[in-house]
Amino acid sequence: MTDRYGPDVLSTDWRAPKRGRAVEAPAEIGAVVEEVSTDWVGEIVAVDRDLHTVTLEDRRDRRRTFPLGAGFLLEGKPVILTAPVRRTAPARPTRTASGSIAVRDAKARVARASRIFVEGRHDAELVEKVWGDDLRIEGVVVEYLDGIDDLSEQLRDFRPGPNRRVGVLVDHLVKGSKESRIADAVRRTPVGKHVLIVGHPFIDIWAAVKPERLGLDAWPDVPRHLEWKKGVCQQLGWPHRDQADIARAWKHILSKVHSFGDCEPALLGRVEELIDFVTEEQP
Repeated sequence: MTDRYGPDVLSTDWRAPKRGRAVEAPAEIGAVVEEVSTDWVGEIVAVDRDLHTVTLEDRRDRRRTFPLGAGFLLEGKPVILTAPVRRTAPARPTRTASGSIAVRDAKARVARASRIFVEGRHDAELVEKVWGDDLRIEGVVVEYLDGIDDLSEQLRDFRPGPNRRVGVLVDHLVKGSKESRIADAVRRTPVGKHVLIVGHPFIDIWAAVKPERLGLDAWPDVPRHLEWKKGVCQQLGWPHRDQADIARAWKHILSKVHSFGDCEPALLGRVEELIDFVTEEQP
């Protein structure tokens, strides 16, 4: 049956104020509160833990200081302002992006004579993002060739030797490819024993980034008559009119890489192999 006399008023908190009872709230910088005894409304711009005060700045840039505690409204509700909890500095990472143990406060080593060559700027930027800390500790410089076609000429100028080794990372190093023929030719030269050429199977370094990091099931299939990067952008609906569009696309892809786990294993092993080769101490 419905109680026609209504509920018992004494069964509820009848003494509670209309706005509710005050609860504790941290005095966060930027929050806007009202001091009820003066009707002063302002943004919290400072909190003094020692003096236990809070400073409010109103819309006319005037400031007033009040004691922390009760007597404030936050979003129309009564609060007891408390000093915010001190935030400790985030723990420093114990691993580099490549998964190596991080060396604290280590200075970069003087560059070795040995080098790692990669095909292009994007390759160099990806290697730097994942292995940069390790390379600086080891003193290894990465240079990009702007294509593999001129590798023989670059090596002729560099003059590799026992203590001047060169590691080369090549895109699309698969049997029968142009890249594999160039690599074989270098290996047959007198300096071939001082040069290690390895590669990944991807047509471009972009595809060495796991597609799921960009919300894709797989990288698009691009017809052979299209330039691969532009074809990828076109199929994904990204701008691809000029080189600036391609650069922006790569910047977006690279932003999804935070550690070695964001790259395909077929790339990871090859880069580690090159680092070992150029840092190996010769007797």
